[in-house]
Amino acid sequence: MNFCRTKDKSYCISRCIGMAALVVIGIAVLGWVVMLLWNWLLPDLFIGVQPVSYCQALGVLLLSKILFGNFRCCRGRRHHPHGENMTQEEREQLRSRWGNWCYTPKQDEAPSTDESSKTEQH
Repeated sequence: MNFCRTKDKSYCISRCIGMAALVVIGIAVLGWVVMLLWNWLLPDLFIGVQPVSYCQALGVLLLSKILFGNFRCCRGRRHHPHGENMTQEEREQLRSRWGNWCYTPKQDEAPSTDESSKTEQH
């Protein structure tokens, strides 16, 4: 999959490095927030619960990701009906600006290859 649609490879590399840096900073901040919330709430609410370190908070964050889902934008399932009221032209403009980074086509836009789904719809 080609995420960089420009011919300038240095721009693409710097953009990828910037995105990676944002991901690392985001994970670090989320771990810090989990640690603060855990140490603030749980020892007072439950008897015997000890405060956690930063590394343990990152582990709790990873465990919650495994158990409850992922943190990605909107790949796969559709979470929010952002483009329900958009015209086809507005969708095309949005797609050209963002590429396919966070775009999930509506059911009527995607060509269906499954013949059984066409026959089941009445």
